[in-house]
Amino acid sequence: MTTFTTYDQIGKAEDVSSIITNISPSATPFFSMIKSEKVSARVFEWQEDSIRNSATNAKVEGAAFSTVARAATTLRSNTTQILSDTFMVSATGDAIKLHGRASETALQLGKALKAIKLDLEKAFVGVDNASVTGDSSTAREMASATQQVTTTVDAGANATDALTEAKILDLAEDCYDNGSDPSVLMVKPADARIVAEFATATGRNREHAQTKTLVNTIDLLVTPFGSFNLVLNREQLTTHAFLIDPAMWRSAVLRPFTRTLLGKDSDGDKHAIVGEYSLKHMNFGADGMITGLS
Repeated sequence: MTTFTTYDQIGKAEDVSSIITNISPSATPFFSMIKSEKVSARVFEWQEDSIRNSATNAKVEGAAFSTVARAATTLRSNTTQILSDTFMVSATGDAIKLHGRASETALQLGKALKAIKLDLEKAFVGVDNASVTGDSSTAREMASATQQVTTTVDAGANATDALTEAKILDLAEDCYDNGSDPSVLMVKPADARIVAEFATATGRNREHAQTKTLVNTIDLLVTPFGSFNLVLNREQLTTHAFLIDPAMWRSAVLRPFTRTLLGKDSDGDKHAIVGEYSLKHMNFGADGMITGLS
């Protein structure tokens, strides 16, 4: 007798999971840790101020007063940058029954919003970019974080110049001398491995508890000049490490990201996501960076 098997059946129901897996990186550490601030012009300005250094201050009794020259404030500025992304879904694509999402438009919108936030993170810390005012044929560009930090430690020009604990301490001391109070050491993933090795450097002992778990990480770096939380950032410049106080930075928003349905000229819907942002470091000497890393 011939057995009728599933290979002979017609009209079998398909089995498709209702979960769509996406492991593409979408984290934006720098953008997420700083506050936002509304601006009202494409070129916005702010001021920095400082007091004089300490001095020996002893006067003769009855001495005449003399005036001391005072420095003016420093005017800073940055330019807003327009970021956009577009996608189109056919009318049929949203009409059919789908697995894993309510509609194709909802899925594509969520992906586009995550992607444009990555673009903003890159504009903040992933490039070394000077401000571009722009014109009718040239896009405006914001000055990146690297253009707004004056406290730097240069790792050198050699291809083997890696992040070291000594360089971090040098930068931390410079920031302390400036009067700033950074709390985050932001590094590329490869440099996080270097920081983890600080704990096993010569002359240091690591205590291992009676456990089957091996821990090889440093989340908090405690130095004579402050304690720094270690933050990894896939999007930042690989040649830089940043020592920052998130409270000293602002994401400047002229237009928040919004979705616009474009004019209909085909059997589908075109969507545009547009926003206009910039970056503000309230005092260029407040934070620091190590440059020239391999």
